Amino acid sequence: MKFSSALISSVAVCLLSSVITTARDIPVNAAIEARQNNRFGGNNGFGGKNGFGGQNGNNNGGGKAGNLGGAASTSSSAAAAATPAANINKNTGGNGGNGNNNGGGGNPQTSLTLDNSVINSNFAKSGQEGATEAGQVASLTSKNNYINFCLGKTLTNGQQVKGGSCNSAPMGDIPASTKQPSAKFVSPTNLENIAANKAFTVKLAVKNMATGNFVNPKTNYYSAPQQLNGQGVIVAHSHITIQQISSLQDTAVPDPTKFAFFQGLNAAAQGGVLSATVTGGLPAGVYRISSINTNANHAPVVGPVAQRGAFDDAVYITVGGAGGNTGGNGDGKGGKNGGKKFARRLASREGKARL
Repeated sequence: MKFSSALISSVAVCLLSSVITTARDIPVNAAIEARQNNRFGGNNGFGGKNGFGGQNGNNNGGGKAGNLGGAASTSSSAAAAATPAANINKNTGGNGGNGNNNGGGGNPQTSLTLDNSVINSNFAKSGQEGATEAGQVASLTSKNNYINFCLGKTLTNGQQVKGGSCNSAPMGDIPASTKQPSAKFVSPTNLENIAANKAFTVKLAVKNMATGNFVNPKTNYYSAPQQLNGQGVIVAHSHITIQQISSLQDTAVPDPTKFAFFQGLNAAAQGGVLSATVTGGLPAGVYRISSINTNANHAPVVGPVAQRGAFDDAVYITVGGAGGNTGGNGDGKGGKNGGKKFARRLASREGKARL
């Protein structure tokens, strides 16, 4: 059978056109799909391995590996830092229904991105916008809840860093004014005299504290926000600390690194009262006994208002009939009841203090 050259050419053109069309369709569709995957939840997109909230991305796209829309779409960390987190979410699809694409598997408590709903608008105000009190200073401001405040600083990271650190955990739940904590020493009473070098029990009555809750102070110090129980009361525990002072009339500010006794009151209160035994007692002298009420993660308890009573208590006692003096004539230089014996006792107690 013979075919004309014109017919053969026509058939060839049709076949070539079909092949080209198919070839074009496949990569175009694949490219669109790849681009969508790359941008929303893929390896480089929002919630992906290198994107917002991903394994390598910064919280707000300010990290070195955070990509906005594929490998070619990058932004400088300075530009990202200047963009409020709220705007970032708005420009990239918002929360996504607390989204499956934010790197947290749909759980906002494990996501590495900041949810719009928790941004505090007043954080962006310095407090100097209207009428101010004399001496009032401007507040630090933030449009992203200070999420990177500790960037470049030594992190607390759940540890007691004696050289100073920066803690990233938020303040947390704050009780109503009617549920603010309070405390009062029951024993010893203020200005009571007790025997020297003899064991005695310190008792502290507490109110509006869900006591008996303390976490590991070596790995979880300040590592979580303050929490409330079902009754709106702070989940907490307390401590007592005893410091020697020169006399009942002493006005010198005590050194917080020096203490004669420290004890964490880790058990739940019995009948609203916490207690600790000072084994071996104290040398003769004058002392201040103070409470330190904290949340479960050891941070001082926080309340809702500025004008309030104290959350902690303090009493002053004499030991061994020392009266107003602990050193000779009360000059604070250390006489027979102050001095070297107490210093040795103090060093020993500091090494054994419980949190």
